[in-house]
Amino acid sequence: MGEYADAAAQARRRYVLIALVFFGTVLSYVDRQVLALLKPTLEATFHWSDEDFAHLGSAFSLAMASSVLFSGWLVDRFGVRIAYGWAVAVWSLAGMAHTAAATVTQFVMARVTLALGESVSGPATVKATAQYLPLRERSFGLGVIATAPSIGAILTPLVIPVVAVTFGWKSAFLLTGGLGVIWVAFWLLGTRHLHSTAAATSGDAKAGVDWEALFTDRRTWAITGSKALADMVWWFLLFWIPDLFSKVFGLTQTEIGGPVALTYAMAALGALASGGLFPALLRRGLSVNAARKSSMLLFSVLILALPLALHVGSAWTAAAIIGVALFAHNGFVTNIFGLTADIVPLQRVGTVTALSSVAGNLSGMAMIEFAGWSLTNGHGYWPMFAVASVAYLAATLLLHLVVPRIELVHA
Repeated sequence: MGEYADAAAQARRRYVLIALVFFGTVLSYVDRQVLALLKPTLEATFHWSDEDFAHLGSAFSLAMASSVLFSGWLVDRFGVRIAYGWAVAVWSLAGMAHTAAATVTQFVMARVTLALGESVSGPATVKATAQYLPLRERSFGLGVIATAPSIGAILTPLVIPVVAVTFGWKSAFLLTGGLGVIWVAFWLLGTRHLHSTAAATSGDAKAGVDWEALFTDRRTWAITGSKALADMVWWFLLFWIPDLFSKVFGLTQTEIGGPVALTYAMAALGALASGGLFPALLRRGLSVNAARKSSMLLFSVLILALPLALHVGSAWTAAAIIGVALFAHNGFVTNIFGLTADIVPLQRVGTVTALSSVAGNLSGMAMIEFAGWSLTNGHGYWPMFAVASVAYLAATLLLHLVVPRIELVHA
């Protein structure tokens, strides 16, 4: 009876962990999207050009890419609880610091600090699911957590423009940063008694990283390359979608929220679909290898229609097409996270996740800068949409070539 009660208590603590990581991830995407949604207001206030705005986005991506590998080591070395708690505190205060900025340089400094904190989020999420969730719960946990960026991206365009118009643009940064500070208190209380599960059978979770083994492991580069190809699309869309609806469809600051929210509502469904698709394929008798790769191929095909969004007459139709692409992206990336948790030794999970995030941020920075150049020189959005439509098929092919057969390291 005592063992049953203890098991039930641990299950409740795991659900609390999923909820806290979910809300932490929501806050990270709210904080990073505020700037994009306030672009028209800040552009008019500070007289920015499209290239100035692109530089802000690429500075964030560069800072993430520069720090996330170190962040992954921090998570592996000090554990999820300490590393993630400090990270959210840092990025929340950095978000509030935007209110003191008056020049592009000062905004860049605030964005860079924000990125330093948020670089911990990805490694901490995958490490937490690998260490604290058993295999039967891992896909569900990752699927739920993977909806968080979309939920954040849905809430932000619905709330932030209204707050900014009503109380001024600075209030938007203060609101989102303040919520992060509150989250830290709940995190410290809610994770006090959490214990590792049988998922942590591949070594000491805080053991030092064997760098030679990491860099010579084909699994590391399969995950990193696939994530780079997928993330360049995500960062491009996350940063430029509000501007696309403004430029291509002539929507105002307050009209942008609805279509943007629709795209990210569909993205959230993609994460949930992925969380259920992989276990469903396993139940139908497919191997882990076939289930993972079939899932990724399906989502890759769905995104092929993305360029059609530039050839429709309605912003809402375009939002639906982009929403399908984001649905596919979240489904695809959730599989990458699940793959990482399944096949990478636990003591390297945070670092491998971080390395893949470095690659994703660098490719995202390149796409953001490419978009700024393309728009400034009159080429529009079509070059980026063409690249994005085939990126996921390329990522799936890369994974298959580098890791022909997926085998579990820990269950």
